[in-house]
Amino acid sequence: MDNKMFCFQCEQTAGCKGCMGAAGVCGKKADTAELQDKLTGALIGLARATEGNEALVTDTTDKVVLEGLFTTVTNVNFNNDTILELLHRVEEEKKKLVPNCYACTSSCGRNNNYDMKNLWTADEDTRSLRSLILFGIRGMAAYAYHASVLGFTDSDVNHFFYKALFAVGRDDWRMDELLPIVMEVGEVNLKCMALLDKANTETYGNPVPTEVTLTVEKGPFIVISGHDLYDLKQLLEQTKDKGINVYTHGEMLPAHGYPELKKYPHLKGNFGTAWQNQQKEFADIPAPILFTTNCLMPPKASYADRVYTTEVVSYPQLVHIGDDKDFTPVIEKAFELGGYPTEMLFTGLNGGNKVMTGFAHHTVLSVADQVIGAVKAGAISHFFLVGGCDGAKPGRNYYTEFVKQAPADSIILTLACGKYRFNDLDLGTVGGLPRIMDMGQCNDAYSAIKVALALAEAFACDVNELPLSLVLSWYEQKAVCILLTLLHLGIRNILLGPSLPAFVSPNVLDFLVENYHIAPISTPEDDLRKILG
Repeated sequence: MDNKMFCFQCEQTAGCKGCMGAAGVCGKKADTAELQDKLTGALIGLARATEGNEALVTDTTDKVVLEGLFTTVTNVNFNNDTILELLHRVEEEKKKLVPNCYACTSSCGRNNNYDMKNLWTADEDTRSLRSLILFGIRGMAAYAYHASVLGFTDSDVNHFFYKALFAVGRDDWRMDELLPIVMEVGEVNLKCMALLDKANTETYGNPVPTEVTLTVEKGPFIVISGHDLYDLKQLLEQTKDKGINVYTHGEMLPAHGYPELKKYPHLKGNFGTAWQNQQKEFADIPAPILFTTNCLMPPKASYADRVYTTEVVSYPQLVHIGDDKDFTPVIEKAFELGGYPTEMLFTGLNGGNKVMTGFAHHTVLSVADQVIGAVKAGAISHFFLVGGCDGAKPGRNYYTEFVKQAPADSIILTLACGKYRFNDLDLGTVGGLPRIMDMGQCNDAYSAIKVALALAEAFACDVNELPLSLVLSWYEQKAVCILLTLLHLGIRNILLGPSLPAFVSPNVLDFLVENYHIAPISTPEDDLRKILG
């Protein structure tokens, strides 16, 4: 802890051990990392204050917890001022819960925040389990936040955040106390993902298969990135009939499948690929970019004047759109920059000029009889769920090669931004179905789970007996809570890459391998050989 910072929550952490210098690999500076640790410690203090005071917890308290946890997810907030503002709000909520503690000078555990250095210097096994809990609820908070924006909340989900934060702050708890809560993160996250799925589908309709062009038309346009469909809807409303086109980026691509968003004719297509390519792809873009959630990288000078943030995303000196959701500055910048003078033909990483999305659980299960019939007839031999987070670390071309080498009679289910490694490939069809099915954003792992469980029921077998293999990539904390959900459901034999989490100790890894047969990816050839026998 003599280092300027310590952070090992993402896949690209320095040396696969932890970022410890003046800045993290993501661009987060040491002083910002320290403030985020203080914010986390304050949230643990708030959780402690709720014990015995549950009746005093309000919607405002819950909102502060969601925002505080979401703010500490990788590539969300690089702005010390907004973190300090959140710290103040956390303290204000704690004062409401334990007002007398602020007049008391003795430390009783009810009036003091947690020092995160105690966690980072703990023995590696308890640090590993507490990190799994902390990083898992950070990812889950993002999903709960998106649902709450649409007016959907769940008291069980909200209450669990306090329970989990309390556990993270217990220096005296060991594996017996921590492991059940690690698994409970997965259980509660399943409920949280179901909540967000309900929020999105009841608000915007069930996604339908949709072809999305990568071509950008001439004239003014706006690129919107992140995950928040509500922000996209507001932007589409405010740009309606103004002669401005809107293009999705990164994890916003699946928005094209929702009927209530598809009806806007100026939602034209998708710009660029996954988040880690933004500094190159945005370098000379004649349009503004709006970031609604995580996946923001420190913008380069060549395009920093056209980057805007909203929600919990924040970066120093960038224009931030507040709760009023007045996107006028973004719209004015689009007119000022003017867009491309002629139509621009862009392609994906493999040269394709269009991609498909919209294969959520409602669509796939609507043709369940066709799928089951194709499997029984031998037309479909195997399903591969190849998806998760993308990233810049070498080795992620594994996923491209894996999909290319998968048998021609197999189907590739995919989700999250990892799909950009192969979603522009034309693999044709099998059994009357497209071989690549994009199920949506990272939170839409819920769709994959629903499909898998429905198939297991149809074939009257355990989900692990299906001809289904999970080959996952991870980068940040949303992947952690999804993985824990899969483990909660008892799903085994998951291949994980491109590297294993630095925060998982050897003993904890041994437990996961022994009980769930998790394994690191190797080569596409070897892994396919093992899977298919």
